Amino acid sequence: MTELNLIIDRLTQTEHGFKHIVEAGDKLLADDTLPHLQIAGSLINHKAYQARMLGVYLLGKLSAGNTAALALLKTNVANDANWRVQEMLAKAFDQYCKDTGYETALPEIKLWLGHRHHNLNRAVVEGLRIWTGRPYFKSKPQEAIKLIARLRAHDSEYVRKSVGNALRDIGKKHTELINKELNKWDLSDPKVAFVHKLATG
Repeated sequence: MTELNLIIDRLTQTEHGFKHIVEAGDKLLADDTLPHLQIAGSLINHKAYQARMLGVYLLGKLSAGNTAALALLKTNVANDANWRVQEMLAKAFDQYCKDTGYETALPEIKLWLGHRHHNLNRAVVEGLRIWTGRPYFKSKPQEAIKLIARLRAHDSEYVRKSVGNALRDIGKKHTELINKELNKWDLSDPKVAFVHKLATG
């Protein structure tokens, strides 16, 4: 495991970005002799956020074929206080959906969207952006809008920002559909009005 320690040492030299994390993760995954899930499980508890990001990346790559990896994303990783780790969680969930197939992943997408943990809600909305650029949702923009819009009155501003931005993204190509959805909203609710402003901005 000396090689893993060297990888972590190199990662901690860089504060920003994801490319170095992805490259390190792909190098580890290319070695079939390594216990990838075990390594990921230990990394997500590391003191360095870069190491935790690497662990999340590995779990994302493993999650479509490994329920234990997906479970770790939903539990341990969701509770991580570092925003960079949460950005990686969003990417990891999109990786799960991509590898599973977005339509096949719908039950899990809905589960995360309806979960009590705001980091899981946000991971879906943020991870799948731009939703209508993803297979399945590309031909079903109404479904993407409907799923995202459910969170318009979410208690977490962190989540509502992602909701507003995701809807604005979709609105660039599907203005009419977005307007139709927004026209149904009760703007007397400040939370909803906040998302509406972002979606139309």
